[in-house]
Amino acid sequence: MPGAGQALCDDDIQHIREIFSREVVPKLKKAHARRGILSCKFAGEKYKHWNLRFESRGPEFDIEEFEYDEGASGLDLDL
Repeated sequence: MPGAGQALCDDDIQHIREIFSREVVPKLKKAHARRGILSCKFAGEKYKHWNLRFESRGPEFDIEEFEYDEGASGLDLDL
């Protein structure tokens, strides 16, 4: 649940989903990931306090939910 006054609009969610599919999913496949939680910082600095929960669905990955976390920090996926 977002913090006070914190919410992602539909455009933000679409932006994050597009970058996730284009840039993050190939890295998750390389790492043989199946499910997890990632910081949304990969989509831009303004999303650094947002996390997403993902899960694999066959060869694809779905974003299950977004969560606001004031203490979130990014993780470098360049393995």
